[in-house]
Amino acid sequence: MSLPRTVKGVVFDMDGLLVDTEVVYCEALTAQAADMGHDLPQAVLRRMIGSSWAGSVAILNEHFGETFDTDALREGSIVRFYQLAQGGIALKAGVREILDVLAAAGIPRAIATSSRRHEVEHHMGAHGLLDGFQAVVASGDYARAKPAPDPFLTAAERLGVAPQDCLALEDSHNGVRAAHAAGMMTIMVPDLLDATEEMQTLCVRIARDLHEVRELLEAQHSAIQ
Repeated sequence: MSLPRTVKGVVFDMDGLLVDTEVVYCEALTAQAADMGHDLPQAVLRRMIGSSWAGSVAILNEHFGETFDTDALREGSIVRFYQLAQGGIALKAGVREILDVLAAAGIPRAIATSSRRHEVEHHMGAHGLLDGFQAVVASGDYARAKPAPDPFLTAAERLGVAPQDCLALEDSHNGVRAAHAAGMMTIMVPDLLDATEEMQTLCVRIARDLHEVRELLEAQHSAIQ
């Protein structure tokens, strides 16, 4: 299966797509909740994946009640995350290879994430990959978080590429919804969340990893040369 249009820009999510952080965040949140005397079920954690913190707060309040101390959970889990991450955060399979192919083809790249900018700098900078992107769109750079299209529309604007000519790569359901709402060709590369029937309808493809996406891009580039 080929991509529906020529790709002129690629917008990447970060957590769970470029770096293997989602599992670490979940471990940190679970441990902090337990320290606070609460069990944080996997079902609740999965609903939080791909959400802004404001969205996660709504999910937590729905589960635990309005009196739950979400600030304490967040602050404690951040400390735990960086303790767990001291040994380094692994890149997901195929990251370097797909960035090399895009750079060689002259296709601009951006990150559109719900994480904060300093987290992008920490996670990607540790692998020397910050310079692999022409734009970084992080929390605070847009009015509405995913699943609204704002992060992806902002990324397309900063790249100078029309949204419909961008390929969006996501691992979360909210991310896919946001990219599709922005009018981008969207591929889901599942991490902790499976590709549901809804995801199948919103995506041009469900890929096993970034190597598969790279192969699609290489095939398209060869066809238009």
